[in-house]
Amino acid sequence: MDITEKLSFFAALYKVNVNSDLGMWLLYITILLLSIIVFKLGFAQKLPLLKSVIIYLFLIFGCTFLTFLAIFLPVAEGLVVAALILIIYKIRLRRHKNA
Repeated sequence: MDITEKLSFFAALYKVNVNSDLGMWLLYITILLLSIIVFKLGFAQKLPLLKSVIIYLFLIFGCTFLTFLAIFLPVAEGLVVAALILIIYKIRLRRHKNA
């Protein structure tokens, strides 16, 4: 059985099975950036600095776990879809407020 058939899109794109160190770091950074975008667009509120730091530390820690799941599951792909939906929502909300 070939493992490359079971890799998710981003894991195959970053060639996690060939160069695992670089591939995993690229996958982790992708998931972290997408998670931050989704958090900012959908859930972030104005918080004091210390609370924001704590939230982002937990986000960084959670993305470590998600990276291991993202090798075979479409975690990053789901974050891309969530980010696109939230971007469309924010654009439509802004247009509705301006109209």
